[in-house]
Amino acid sequence: MRTANLIALLLPLALLAGAWGSQLIGGLIPCEMCHWQRLPHYAAVVIAVLALMVRRGGGRAALVAVAAVCIGVSGVIGVMHAGVEYHWWQGFTACTANAPLGGISAADRLDALLKAPVVRCDRAQWSLFGVSMAGYNAILSLGGAALILWLLRRVR
Repeated sequence: MRTANLIALLLPLALLAGAWGSQLIGGLIPCEMCHWQRLPHYAAVVIAVLALMVRRGGGRAALVAVAAVCIGVSGVIGVMHAGVEYHWWQGFTACTANAPLGGISAADRLDALLKAPVVRCDRAQWSLFGVSMAGYNAILSLGGAALILWLLRRVR
């Protein structure tokens, strides 16, 4: 049980660290679907921490299972995003642009929006061995979720 709980905590933390690191250090700008993939990981981290606080019993296992489902949801979003990047299917969203919007005039805001880089969901900004970050998220998240659920089932 503890191993499953630790994986449910450490896997999304590692994937979020990779995403944030590629953004803040690597200079990659996430598209809208990239942000969608992060949301279930945030939830999984919170749920896995809560599970660590619960003493033994069914409540802990249920929380770890919910965290695993959240991780799996991120993996499914990663599959959808990777499919859009590889042009297997059409995307669900328009391109997004990131620009600072707070504390500036409307004219400056418009100028910042027009100069902001457009990040397309259908183009991978980075890949390794032909697999994009969305693809790696899909592989690691779905594999991790399956491992966590298998470990939980094995404990019972």
